[in-house]
Order: sequence, then structure tokens, then C-alpha cells
Amino acid sequence: MDVTATLEAPVAPAALFAWVDDLSQYPQWLDIVPRAAAADPHAHDVGPAWSVDLRGRFGPFARSKRLRMVRTACEPHRHARFERAEHDGRDHSAWVLDAEVDGTDDLSRLTMRLHYGGRLWMPALDRLLADEIERSRPRLLALLA
Repeated sequence: MDVTATLEAPVAPAALFAWVDDLSQYPQWLDIVPRAAAADPHAHDVGPAWSVDLRGRFGPFARSKRLRMVRTACEPHRHARFERAEHDGRDHSAWVLDAEVDGTDDLSRLTMRLHYGGRLWMPALDRLLADEIERSRPRLLALLA
């Protein structure tokens, strides 16, 4: 599954980037991430790590997932990439979140790409994620105001 979402904001790229380069900020504007906290570092990590809870509700059903994510790339004010990095000796599906910001002093554009490499995705979850993306845009813009 691959999803791309964009957002334009009337702020400098650095201001917008500050909300997407640190996963612990995501619960403030993205409901499907109710918790993201710093995780203990591991010798194989190339950047900071977070323990991230994902939660989705579809009708009366709710599903939660905990991922250990590591920032594997960071170009200040422009690009951050996060990848799942579990260190428990088991195979895990890939999760990759890539955030790019560009723009001018008073207008920024955020492009976020999410890749999930697992088999447990179903079409109904596409709609759930699309709805959450739409709800998150005004929350993030309000935090930037």
C-alpha cells in the first residue's frame, strides 16, 4: 500500500518541518497516532527512534498496532524519512514514512508518502486513511497559525 498526501501552509518551510521531523509531535494533529514517544536507541539505528502507536476505528471495530520507527534520513527544514526498525529478531512488514517540505518564506508545501509492505491491508482501510488525512489537515494548519 502506498499513499501520498499534500498540504500547503502559509508559513516558512522551517515552521512546517518542525511538525513533521519529530514523530512525538504527530499525536497533536494526527488522530491515528494517539501516542509516539522516544524509544531506547539501538546500535543499528542511524537516527533517533520512537515507539509509535497506530489506531484505526472502522465502525464498531478498533485496531491498534505498535511500531518502532527510526528517522533514517534528515535534511533540516526539507526532508525526513522514518522506517520501521524492530530489533526483536522477527520479520516485520515494512512501514516507511517520507516527508518533504519545500516553499518560500511565506508559503510551504508538504508532501508525505506512506508505504506499508504488509499483507493485512484491505480496501476499507484506504477510505479510513483518506478520511483521517482530510481531518488532519486543518488540525496541522491550526497548530501552525
